[in-house]
Amino acid sequence: MCLLCVSLFSLSARAADAAPAAASAGAMILVHPGSGTVLVSKNADEPMLIASTTKLMTALTAIRLLDPDACVEIRPEWTQVEGSSMYLRPGESYTVRELLQGLLLASGNDAALALAAAAAGDTERFVARMNEEAAALGLTNTHFVNPHGLDSPGHHSTAADLARLMEAAMDSEPLREIMAERNCTVHGLVYENHNKLLRSCPGVCAGKTGYTAAAGRCLVTCCRRDGLELICVTLSDRDDWNDHTALYDWAFAHYRPFSVSAGEELACVPVLSGDPASADLTADRDLSLCVPADSKVQIRCSLPEFVFAPLGCGDPAGEWTVCVDGRPAGHGKLVCARDVLRARTAVPVLREVIDRFIGIYCV
Repeated sequence: MCLLCVSLFSLSARAADAAPAAASAGAMILVHPGSGTVLVSKNADEPMLIASTTKLMTALTAIRLLDPDACVEIRPEWTQVEGSSMYLRPGESYTVRELLQGLLLASGNDAALALAAAAAGDTERFVARMNEEAAALGLTNTHFVNPHGLDSPGHHSTAADLARLMEAAMDSEPLREIMAERNCTVHGLVYENHNKLLRSCPGVCAGKTGYTAAAGRCLVTCCRRDGLELICVTLSDRDDWNDHTALYDWAFAHYRPFSVSAGEELACVPVLSGDPASADLTADRDLSLCVPADSKVQIRCSLPEFVFAPLGCGDPAGEWTVCVDGRPAGHGKLVCARDVLRARTAVPVLREVIDRFIGIYCV
């Protein structure tokens, strides 16, 4: 086996400053969702009250059960819940998308009840589905009792779990689009997005706020700059707007993205009796990393001296490893980019093998 080492780039940057402390937060995490790399955290696995950030799971569960264009007729009992509201009108019909807008922008508790009943028949069955979705996402320290987030015994999550939940919500195109809206108009009412970082912090593209007297201020946001996307969660944080902004500014100054895409050409290998005589090899999967800005990143390809024809598109022919400052950070298989047919008889092939091993062409 030979080792092919391709150095992609090595950037110099000033030494990393200490991350902002976010001292006022009871718990927090700043994470790169593509790789799960945690850049900074504090009490990230401690179960806490999460207020209306609950609605991220409400929205994710609803969008998996309902057509965004489906209509829901509003029942009077859904409009009688306490707390924040989108002011639904009993007897009127709203699309699921409009209810999601009221849920995520205005944090409407009435919208949460309407979506729950429309999706599962009643709130209890919907909450059970929320907990099933949480388990499927691996949110091991999360349990929901209601779809709106009003304080209730047994209703809790963690900063780390909410970051994973936000990642799943961002994978839903409708939810990603709605959370990015600064405002919207539904049935003549204008709703302003409670997430003011959409306006004040460069790159912030989504988020969900939450507050109760017991939970304090809770905030989940996503920010993208220069191809790097990060998620920040703070719980019980009286200075959450400034903390998120400071954490993002620090992170984007000291980290950068690196990725490998499935199908990206990384190497080639000689093919004995092949037509063509070599095969292009590509990565078998995507890899997304968040690496220090001054780190040296390499792709190391381990492949044989040669392979024999025929080869089929997708056949494995080696392995690739991404190393950050010499340490493995991700790996996969090298696969043939296209079919390589057999083109020669066995005798010339044997001559090629002898030539490659001893450097003498024998007749």
